[in-house]
Amino acid sequence: MTHAAPRPHRLGILISGRGSNFLAIAEGIAQGRLTGAEIAVVISNRRDAPGIAAARSAGFATEVIEARARQRAEHDAEIIACLREHQVDLVCLAGYMRLLSAEFVRAFPQRILNIHPSLLPAFPGLDAQRQALAYGVTVSGCTVHFVDEELDHGVIVLQKIVPVLPEDDEHTLAARILDQEHVAYAEAIARVLSGMYCVAGRRYVPSASLDRAQAETE
Repeated sequence: MTHAAPRPHRLGILISGRGSNFLAIAEGIAQGRLTGAEIAVVISNRRDAPGIAAARSAGFATEVIEARARQRAEHDAEIIACLREHQVDLVCLAGYMRLLSAEFVRAFPQRILNIHPSLLPAFPGLDAQRQALAYGVTVSGCTVHFVDEELDHGVIVLQKIVPVLPEDDEHTLAARILDQEHVAYAEAIARVLSGMYCVAGRRYVPSASLDRAQAETE
């Protein structure tokens, strides 16, 4: 008796610009570094986003859902409906430059990931690299985190460290951080899709750590 292979986890990617992290996720799936996942739909809030053109060229299902001066909740409701239509399991924000409404977050609890170019909680929001250089830190990096109702605030899944060099400006630092973003996002997606973790307060706790903690208390 043969058993059917399990259905791949379906990713919904939200972009606003060039979509380099989306392309890195797609490459990770194609090369077998991110297994058990497929990109179900790529959604942009900007019709002229280079990333949506790249997604179309690569043969992915795409949607453009512009805000058109609508209320955020109304705009997000249309995106939620699109994600559900495509049976999305995990939403990945990849340079999506709009804050999500509370309704959006509640529609996909602990199922929305974002990547940010700093070691959160340091330097949330825009111009993270400029903030890091102005503060004089010697290390920066990127963070993949669950999305909650606050900006760049949800539980951290994974971080990558990037040294800040004396000669860095925001462009050179951003470029080196972006290289690590492309690695980190696929790793974080794999962690979440594995289901081998729990969230304890603000901590992402892998199952192996849980097993060790339980063994120590027995």
